[in-house]
Amino acid sequence: MMDRRDFLKNSMIAVAGAALFGPMVACSKPGEPQKPVHPDPGLQPLAERKEKMKVLMINGSARADGNTFCALSEAASVFQKQNIDSEILQIGAKPVRFCIACGACMAKKLGKCVFDDDLCNVIVQKMAESDALIVGTPVYYGQPNGGVMALMQRVFFSAGQLVQNKPAAAVAVCRRGGATAAFQSVNMMFQMMNMPVVTSQYWNIVYGRDKGEAKLDTEGMQTMRTLASNMSWLLQNLNGKPVPEREASRQFMSFIR
Repeated sequence: MMDRRDFLKNSMIAVAGAALFGPMVACSKPGEPQKPVHPDPGLQPLAERKEKMKVLMINGSARADGNTFCALSEAASVFQKQNIDSEILQIGAKPVRFCIACGACMAKKLGKCVFDDDLCNVIVQKMAESDALIVGTPVYYGQPNGGVMALMQRVFFSAGQLVQNKPAAAVAVCRRGGATAAFQSVNMMFQMMNMPVVTSQYWNIVYGRDKGEAKLDTEGMQTMRTLASNMSWLLQNLNGKPVPEREASRQFMSFIR
C-alpha cells in the first residue's frame, strides 16, 4: 500500500524524467497549442525532415544495358532496401557538347547551360531534386568517357549551386586497366564542389568486357553494394543537418604575375 509520502516522491521522479527526456516545448500564448523545439536538427521528427531521399546515377556509357549499367544497378538494389529512391540516367549514343567557356550561363544567371540540345540541363533539373550523385563511366584509354565528362563539366559550371554539400561517388568500369586513373579524374570534380566523396571497401571499380560480364566480378559487385550502403548511411545521418559555414567570398590566385 503506497502512502502519501511515497506517492509524492514517485510523482516528482516522473515529472523530472519527463523534463529530462521529453522534447522541449516552445513558449506559446494561452490557448495556443505547444510546439516542440528541437535544438539539434538531427533530432527533428521525421515529418520535419525529408522523408524520401533520392540518388541520381549517371550511366556514362553509350550502351544502355552494358557493364556500367550492371554496376549502377547493383547499387540501386541497396538503395531500394534502404527506402531511398534512385534513378539511372543514361547519356545515350548521341553527340554531346563540351563547354566552350562562353560564360553566358554566369553572365545571364541562367542556372543552367545555354546549350539546350542534349542531356546537360536534364541532369541539372534532376540534380535539383536529388540528394546525392553517382557518376559511372566506362574506361577509354585510361580515361572516363569524354561525353560524360563534357556533360558533368557543364553541369557543375552552370549550376554548381545544386550539387554543393551533396554526397557523390565515381564508378569506373573497365576490361583490364586504366580504371584507377578514370576513377580519380571523376572524383576531382566532386572535390572542387564541396561534395562529400563517399568511399567503399575498395576503389569503385568493376571489371568486365562483354555485356553482363560485370556481374561475374563478385568483388566489384560487393564494392558497389558497400558503396551504396555507405552512401545510404551518410544520407540518413546528414538529413536535416545544417551545412558547414564557409567564407563568403572565394579566393582565386594566378601563379603567373
